[in-house]
Amino acid sequence: MENEPNANLRDLQWLIQSIQTQTLDLQSISFHLSQPTSCCHQETQDSIHINISSDAHYQFSNILTLLATSSKTRVFLQNLEFYQVEWQLEEVKSLKILLDSSSNVKHLVFKRNVINVECMVELAKILKENEVIKEIILSESRIGSFGASLIASALKTNTCLEELQIWEDSIGSKGAEELSKMIEANSTLKLLTIFDSSSITATPLISAVLARNRSMEVHVWSGGQDKDNSSKVIEFAPESSVLRIYRLSVSGACRVACALGWNTTVKSLDLTGVRLKSRWAKEFRWVLEQNHSLREVNLANTGLKDKGVVYVAAGLFKNRSLESLRVDDNRFGGIGVEHLLCPLTRFSALQIQANITLKSITFGGRRTKIGRDGLIAILQMLTTNQTVTRLGIYEDQSLRPQDIIRIFKNLEKNASLKCLSLQGCKGVDGDLLLKTIMETLQVNPWIEEIDLARTPLQNSGKAEGIHLKLGQNAKSEPEIDLLKDMPMTMPKSCRVFICGQEFAGKTTLCNAIAQNFSSSKLPYIEQVKTLVNPVEQVIRTTGMKVKTLKDEDTKFSIWNLGGQHEFFSLHDLMFPGHGSASSFVIISSLFRKPNNNEPKTPSELEEDLQYWLRFIVSNSRKAAQQCMLPDVTVVLTHHDKVDQLSLDFQNTVNAVQRLRDRFQGYIDFYPTVFTVDGRSSASVSKLTHHIRKTSKTVLQRVPRVYEVCNDLIRILSDWRSENHEKPAMKWKEFGDLCQVKVPSLRVQSRNSQILNKVETRRKAVATCLHHIGELDVRKLSFNEGNAGFVSRKELEKILRGSLRSQIPGMGSKIFENLDASDLVNMMLKLELCYKQDPSDPESLLLIPSLLEENRTRTPRWQSITPGCVFAGRHLECHDSSHMFLTPGFFPRLQVHLHNKITGLQSQHGATYSLEKFLILIDINGIHIRIELGGQLGYYVDVLACSTKNLSETLKLFQELIYPAIQSLCHGVTLIENILRPECVKILTPPRYRKTQSVQLSQLKQALLSVPADSMYDYQHTWTPVTDSGRLVLGPGFDFARDLLSDGDFREVLHRRYHDLYNLAVELQVPAENNSDGSGHPQGDETGKVDPSFAGIAKGVEEVIQRLKIIEQEIRDLKQEIQGLRYYEHRLLTELHRKVNYLANYNVQIEERKVPNMFYFVRTENYSRRLVTNVISGMTALRLHMLCEFKGEMHVVEDQIGCEMMQIDNKAVISLAPYMKGFMKLLTFALKIGAHIAVGMGEMIPDLSREVAHLAGNPLLYGAAGAAAAGVVGAAAAGRSRGRSTDIQQDMKAAQQWVVDFLREKGCSTGKDIAEKFGLLRIRYRDDGQVAWICRRHMYTRANEIIEVPM
Repeated sequence: MENEPNANLRDLQWLIQSIQTQTLDLQSISFHLSQPTSCCHQETQDSIHINISSDAHYQFSNILTLLATSSKTRVFLQNLEFYQVEWQLEEVKSLKILLDSSSNVKHLVFKRNVINVECMVELAKILKENEVIKEIILSESRIGSFGASLIASALKTNTCLEELQIWEDSIGSKGAEELSKMIEANSTLKLLTIFDSSSITATPLISAVLARNRSMEVHVWSGGQDKDNSSKVIEFAPESSVLRIYRLSVSGACRVACALGWNTTVKSLDLTGVRLKSRWAKEFRWVLEQNHSLREVNLANTGLKDKGVVYVAAGLFKNRSLESLRVDDNRFGGIGVEHLLCPLTRFSALQIQANITLKSITFGGRRTKIGRDGLIAILQMLTTNQTVTRLGIYEDQSLRPQDIIRIFKNLEKNASLKCLSLQGCKGVDGDLLLKTIMETLQVNPWIEEIDLARTPLQNSGKAEGIHLKLGQNAKSEPEIDLLKDMPMTMPKSCRVFICGQEFAGKTTLCNAIAQNFSSSKLPYIEQVKTLVNPVEQVIRTTGMKVKTLKDEDTKFSIWNLGGQHEFFSLHDLMFPGHGSASSFVIISSLFRKPNNNEPKTPSELEEDLQYWLRFIVSNSRKAAQQCMLPDVTVVLTHHDKVDQLSLDFQNTVNAVQRLRDRFQGYIDFYPTVFTVDGRSSASVSKLTHHIRKTSKTVLQRVPRVYEVCNDLIRILSDWRSENHEKPAMKWKEFGDLCQVKVPSLRVQSRNSQILNKVETRRKAVATCLHHIGELDVRKLSFNEGNAGFVSRKELEKILRGSLRSQIPGMGSKIFENLDASDLVNMMLKLELCYKQDPSDPESLLLIPSLLEENRTRTPRWQSITPGCVFAGRHLECHDSSHMFLTPGFFPRLQVHLHNKITGLQSQHGATYSLEKFLILIDINGIHIRIELGGQLGYYVDVLACSTKNLSETLKLFQELIYPAIQSLCHGVTLIENILRPECVKILTPPRYRKTQSVQLSQLKQALLSVPADSMYDYQHTWTPVTDSGRLVLGPGFDFARDLLSDGDFREVLHRRYHDLYNLAVELQVPAENNSDGSGHPQGDETGKVDPSFAGIAKGVEEVIQRLKIIEQEIRDLKQEIQGLRYYEHRLLTELHRKVNYLANYNVQIEERKVPNMFYFVRTENYSRRLVTNVISGMTALRLHMLCEFKGEMHVVEDQIGCEMMQIDNKAVISLAPYMKGFMKLLTFALKIGAHIAVGMGEMIPDLSREVAHLAGNPLLYGAAGAAAAGVVGAAAAGRSRGRSTDIQQDMKAAQQWVVDFLREKGCSTGKDIAEKFGLLRIRYRDDGQVAWICRRHMYTRANEIIEVPM
C-alpha cells in the first residue's frame, strides 16, 4: 500500500515523451515551481501534478511548448493552474501559444506567482484576445493597481470571461476604479470576488454594478495579513436580488446610494450596523423617490437621528414600491417617529394616504425615545391607515402600559394590520393591558400574530390566553344559515315623498308640516336645513331636500323632490325600494304661477297629476314583488283663490276622479283630495294628521325588516353627527361601524368563508337600510357645463357648493369632511355621467341630463349607398296609459351604452355621440339612431342604416341595444314593433310614423295564418300618411321576409312544424304508401277508424320520420315552405277523414235528423270564448252548429244559435265524452287551422275570431286541454277494454241530448234549424251520406248534393 502512490510518480522525461507520443488525455494540469525535486504525479487518468525544481526551470517553457504542439492537448485540456511561478516573458509567450491553440481551456489559476510588468502586459493581451477562458483566479500574486488596471483594460473588450477572482492582493483605489470602468463596459462577467487589504475598493465596484444594472455576483472582503481578522464588506446576489453591505464609509455609502437611484436589480437592501449620517439619508431620499424596484430596506442600528429619519420619511411620500422598512435600534425620538409615520397616515377625510405600498414598518430600540409625540403619531396611523400589515416596535423603554393600552384600543377599527410585534417593550405589562388585548381580539379578528417576546407580560406567563384567542380567530365557525338567526321586526322609519311640478308650493307645505309637528310638541330634526323666511318663499327651492321628524319611536322623513325639469332625471334614484315603508303626496297648484291669478284648466291639472301617477307606477313595478300598492294622496294648493262652486272647479274635481278610476288597481288612492293653504295652521293640521296616520298604517303593512336595522338607524345618526353630517359613506366605513358597534354583524374569525358570510349579512342589512331610506345616494344639483361637458374639478366644486350648509357655523366642518371626488365616482358608478376619455383621470365628464335639445338641424343619414339596408324597431310601453319610461331612463341609457361601446372600440372601431333624447352609434358599418319619443316618453325608436344584411343588423340590436334598454326599465314591458323601412330611410318625423309600424308578434301571426305556399311572398301593406290634406308618405307594401330577420322567419316555420308534428302524433297519420290519394277509407269505415281518438295506429313512426327528413333536407326558405305544403296536405287529409267519420259514423242508425258538429260559446265582457269542457253549473252558454260539408267544415256567419241557461248533471254526463273527443280535434284544428286555410273553407277565419285568445293560452290545454292531456292514457286504457263500442254509445248519447235539447227549444223541424243555425239537410250524390250544410254550399255545390227536407 505504501508503494502504491509511488507507482504514479514519474520523472519529467517520461512526461515529455508521453506528450510527444500523445499517450495522455489530460484535462487538468497544475504546475508547481521552486520545488526541491522535479517530477510529475498523475493524480487521475485526466489530471497531472507537475513539480519543477529551480535547477530545471528551463523545462517549464519546454513543457508549455510541447503542450501547445500536442493535438490531444488542444482538444482535451480544460484547466491550468500555476503555483509559485516567477514568470519570464518567453514563458508567458509560450503560455499564449498554448492558450491560442487550445479550444477548451476554461479555467486559469495563478497562486503566489511573481509577474513583472512586461509579463503582466503580455498576460493582459492574452485576456484581451482569448475567446475561450471562462474563469481566472489571481491569488497572492501581487499584481497591484497596475495589474488590476491592465486586466480591467483587457476585459473591456473580452466577451467570454465570466468569473474574475483577485484574492489577498492590494489593488488600491486606482485599480478598483479601473475595474469599475471595466464593469460599465463588460456585460458578460457574472462573478467578481475581491479580497483586498482595504475596504475602500468595494465602493467603486459595487457602484458600477448597481449603476449599470449588471446581473453580476459581487463579493468584496477586506483585512490584513491575519485571515482571522478579515471581514466581508459587500455582498450582492443577483439571483435573490439582495444587496448586503457590512462595512462602508459614509462617503462610500453615499456613492452606493446614488447608484441605486435608477437601479432595477436590487430588491432587498440591508445596511444593518453600517454607520450612517444625515448626509447619506439625504441621498437615500432621492433613491426612494426614483427607484421602482426596491422592496425591502433594513436600516437597523445605523445610528440615524431625527434629521436622517426625516429625510427617509420624505422619500416615502413619493415611493411606490417599498414594502418593508426597518429603522429600529437607532437614535431618533418622537419627532422622527412622527415624520416616519406621516406618509402612512390620513389627517382628514379629504386627504389621500400618501404611501399605500409600504406593508411592514419597524422602529424602536433602547436608544429610540418615542415619547408623547411619537405615541400620538402611532395612534393616528393605526386609526386611518389601510395598508400596513405589520408593525414592529422593538425594545422600547419609553412607552408605559397605559400607552400600549391606547395602541390596542385603536386597533379595534383597523382591518389591515395582521402582525404587531412588541418584543422587548418594557410597557407591555399588567392585567389591564391583558384585558384590553383580549377585548381587541374579540372585535378585530384580522390580527394574526402578536409578538410579545421578552416582555414582562410574556415573562410572567400571562400571554397564553392571547395566543389561544389568536388561534380561535383563525378557525371557522360552525355552518349556520346566513340570515336565519337575524330576528325580524316592524320597521320604525317611514318616508313621505312630496311630488309636484315647480311653483306648486311643496317647500312651503313641507315647512308648514314640520312646524305643525313641532307645535304638537314633537321633536323636529332637520337632516338638511331648508327653513326659509317669508321673503324667500317666493323664490323656488333648488334641489331636493329631506326633513326628518320623530313621533314617539317612529321616524318620518319628508323628501321634497325638486319640481324643476333638470332634476327629474334624478328622481328614479330617490324612489323607495321593494318593501319600503313610504307614501306619496302629489301637490298641484290650482294656478299656473304663484304671482298671477291665471288658473289652470282641468286638462292642465290632469296632465300634472298624470305625470306623477305614471312615474310612481312605473317605478313601483321595478320591484321583483309588489307587497302593496303605492299609497298616494292628492293635495291641491292655493284653493283660497278659487271659487269652489264654480264650474271649472267642479270639472277639476271630476278630472281627479277620472284619474282615480283609471289608476284603480295600480295605486292605492286616498279617497279625499286635500285642499290646503300652507299659511293656515288649521288647513295644514288635517294633512299632517293624515300623513302621520297613513305612515303608521303603511309601517304595519310593509314586510318586516331585520331588527338590527332599527339599531343601525340610531348608530348611523350618531356617525353622521360625529362626522359633521358627512354626505357620503364608504362601504369600508360601514363595515368598520358594524365591526365595532353591532355584535351580530361582527367578523369574529379570519377564515375566508366566515368573512364572506358576514359580508353577505352586512350587504343584506345595508340593502334593507337602503330600502327604508337610511342609506341612499345624496341629492345633487347641477347648473354649469359646456354642452353637457364639465371638468372633474369643476364638477367637484359644484358638488361641494351644492351641499354647503346655509346655516352660519355649520358649513366649515361639512366642507372639510366632504370628499367631492367620492361623489363624482359615485355618479360614474350610477351611470349619471361618463368620461370623455376613459384613460385620462382628469378627463372631461359628460352629464347627459344637462344636454339641450337640438331643434334646428334636420336629421339625415351621413351616407347612403345603393346597397344600404334600412331597419327600424319601435319599442313601446305595453301599458302606456299607466306607465312610461321615466326621465332618468334615457340619460342613464346614454351613459350605459357609451360605457359598453367604449369597450368595443378596439374590436369594431365604434364611434358614439349623443344629443338630448338621441344616441348616435356607428359600429362596424352599421349606423344606429336611438330616439326617445312620445308624450312623457313612452317609446324608444331604434333606427339603422346598414351596409350589412338585415339579420346582422337586427342581431346587433338584440345583442347590444335591447339588453341595455331592458336593464334600465325593469317592470315596464316594451312591445317590439317593426317600423316601415321607408320611414327609416328618409327619417320621417316621429309624429308621422305613429301609424307606420306593425307588432312583430302580429306579423308572425299573420304569416302563420296564410297557406304555406303564400308565406314567402306574403306582403304587409302600409297606409298613407297625410298632414292637413298634404300627402307626407304614400301607401306601400313590404315583403314579410324583408321585415323579419332570418331567425324570426325560420322561427315561424318551425312553429308550424311543431304544430303539425303534434297533430300528426294525435291523428297518427298512416304511411304515405298506405293511403290513397283521396284520403277516403275503403270498405267498412267502422272497422278501420277508431273514434276513441287513439286513432289510426298504422304509420305513426313513418310520418314523424318524414317530418324529420323534411327538416334536415331544407336548404333555404323556399325549400322549407315546400316541405310544409306537402306535410300540411297529408295532415289535412287525415283530419277531414276523421272528422267526417265522427259526423257520419251512425248514418245507418238514423237519417241525421239534427246536425252532429256542434260547439258551445260563452259570452264574457262583450267577447265570445270557445268552451272546451262542460262543468255542472255553467251558465250563459250558446249552442252553435258547424257547416258539415265534407272537407270544408266552417263556422256559419251570423248564426243565432240556441241559448242555454245552465248546464245540469244530465247534460254533463251526455256531453263530456263528446267534448273530450270532438272538441279536442277542433282545438287541434284551430292550432294548425290558423295556419292552413286550404281545403277548410271559412272555418278558420271565422272560428279563429271567436277563439283567437286561445292561441298559445294555457286555457287551450286547460279545459279541453285537460282532456287533451289525458287522451293518451285514456286511449291506452280504452284499447285494453275494447272501448270503441263505448265511444259509439257516447256519441249517440251526445246526439240524443242535442235532439232533446232542440225539441225543448222548439227547434225540431228543418225550418227551425235553418232559422237558428243557417243549416240545410242534404244528401251527397256519390255516397248517399246525409249532412247539414250552409246556404253558400247549397248554391256553390248544387251539382254534388240533393236537398232532403225534413
